[in-house]
Amino acid sequence: MDVKLACESRLMERQRDVGARGGESRRAHQLTCCIYADSNLFRQRRESFDLKSYNAYMTAKVELGIKCMAAINIPNELVKTREAALLAIQPIRPVDENTQGPKQFLLTAQETKASENLPPYYLIYFLLVDLLGFRDIGKSEKIAWSVPIDFNGQAFLVEYRKFGIGVFAHDVKDNEAQAQQIVRLITKGVNEAKPFFDWLAEQAVRNSELNVPNKSYSLFSRFNYFLGLYRKMADETNECAKAKDQAFEAVINVHNHSSELKRNSRWLALSTIDAFYSWTEHIFIHLAILLGKATSGEDVATLTEADWPDKFKKVLDLNEPEIKPLYDELILIRRQLRNYVAHGAFGKRGESFSFHSGTGAVPILFSHQINRPRFVLSDTLAFEEAEAMKIVEEFIQNLWSGDRKPAQLYIESGLPSILTMAKDGTYMDAMCSVSKMENLINHLSYMSDQASNMDW
Repeated sequence: MDVKLACESRLMERQRDVGARGGESRRAHQLTCCIYADSNLFRQRRESFDLKSYNAYMTAKVELGIKCMAAINIPNELVKTREAALLAIQPIRPVDENTQGPKQFLLTAQETKASENLPPYYLIYFLLVDLLGFRDIGKSEKIAWSVPIDFNGQAFLVEYRKFGIGVFAHDVKDNEAQAQQIVRLITKGVNEAKPFFDWLAEQAVRNSELNVPNKSYSLFSRFNYFLGLYRKMADETNECAKAKDQAFEAVINVHNHSSELKRNSRWLALSTIDAFYSWTEHIFIHLAILLGKATSGEDVATLTEADWPDKFKKVLDLNEPEIKPLYDELILIRRQLRNYVAHGAFGKRGESFSFHSGTGAVPILFSHQINRPRFVLSDTLAFEEAEAMKIVEEFIQNLWSGDRKPAQLYIESGLPSILTMAKDGTYMDAMCSVSKMENLINHLSYMSDQASNMDW
């Protein structure tokens, strides 16, 4: 499983927690610049914040019994992984009163060229903050998180900013060599921490703290692209068939060109149908989440592994008068025009062999049907490409009609499906009307834009 996708929501939750803890204690707030303060005041406080006030702030919070960012609890079998990762990054350690750095280091630190070779930002965060307990001093304008580190007694920053992850130093010219070493050590630590990342992903799936990426736009665009090419080719084929040239040579040329157009049209039809099933496989999962029929990571994983007919029946009711006939037709199209190509393209109708007979070579077909012999001499006639396209387009029109219209708006918005919103009923409430779904989409789009721009 992709660790980034599985754990991305956990990082967002921890970032929100950091922002919320700024008002936990008046005393801690007065002791330091309050690094978790409102973003409008952050620059002023960041200017006056130095390493000593950072350590004083953390010490005060511990004395007051306030929870600090620290390594998360891990199972016993991962203790050795933590020790190995800690050993791998030495001499990198958290900053303390002995770490050397200028007073306005957090404000003046500059990105080093070594940053280009860092591992993905989320793995670095999980390594330093979650596994090893380094302190994240919180987010600010265009900064999602910031971890001060000590390298041989000198202060550096590992920060995730709007334009990427980086190692930041007071003097990039003099500190570039050290930054290169820091990058190599962090990379070693990330490699040692892989068992922890896998465990973290499993935990995220188990707790359903997940977003499911929405790729419907690109998949539907692919379908429309091939459909447009098919229509153009089909029109050209029809025009060619109307040619009335009487000259023998012209007739031969028209016939050859018409055969080529028909072949190309058939290929484009198959590509269109393949794109259609890829798109529906994807949106059925998102539709199940929006309808409250898949609310956990396990639900989504199980549905992802299911066959297309099972996905269809999960989200669409075969008792609906319009749905059942379309389902039957689409199953036939899938079997006759797609599965054969996927399994070797022996023939449009599934011809796999030709057996010797008194009347010549006779095709034997794979039946591809339950409760039927494996090989047959005849089968349901294959669909014509034009008829298949008509059924596909009719299904799409029916899919987004009636009570499913709000789902269309959400899926076409490109927003991910958020399992916590499926679990708490947010999606079910929004599915009640188009206006409610539009309000939810606008809210989530705004929050997504704010997060992307790191406008905290």
